Amino acid sequence: MPETKTTTTTTATATANTQASLSTSIPARGKVTGSKDGVVVFAPGGTNYELHLVAPNYSGPVGPLVEGIVRVKARKIWTVPSGGNFISPIFGPPRTIQGRVRALDERTIVVQASLPIAVDLPESDAAIDLVNGPISVGVMVNVVALPGARFEPVRRPV
Repeated sequence: MPETKTTTTTTATATANTQASLSTSIPARGKVTGSKDGVVVFAPGGTNYELHLVAPNYSGPVGPLVEGIVRVKARKIWTVPSGGNFISPIFGPPRTIQGRVRALDERTIVVQASLPIAVDLPESDAAIDLVNGPISVGVMVNVVALPGARFEPVRRPV
């Protein structure tokens, strides 16, 4: 098992113990059903989603199960009191993501929205609305994503 370093981080949004390599620690599983012009269609396991994600130079398989990091940059994040886990739209690039925070560090959160999605926090503190409390593990958040959601294949050692 790879060695991980645990650190304690404090930001304007939360204090939490997290893994040092947070953004690559929780891959999504599913199938790449198509790849064209640097964009893959990723169908996460157990869902009806068909996410169109930027993946330049994707050379992985099309059809069988794969693992990869789905990453977005947030335009705006809200903490919300309740609601379900979802991605909108169901077909196409993700624009709105809602779910519970699984992990966080100083600049990234992982949101469980039917699949784990690494969300790079916005640069401006004004783009993070903490009306329902700070961002921490287990808190429900709503994310408006910038265009350019990415798929980063995870290569497992053989």
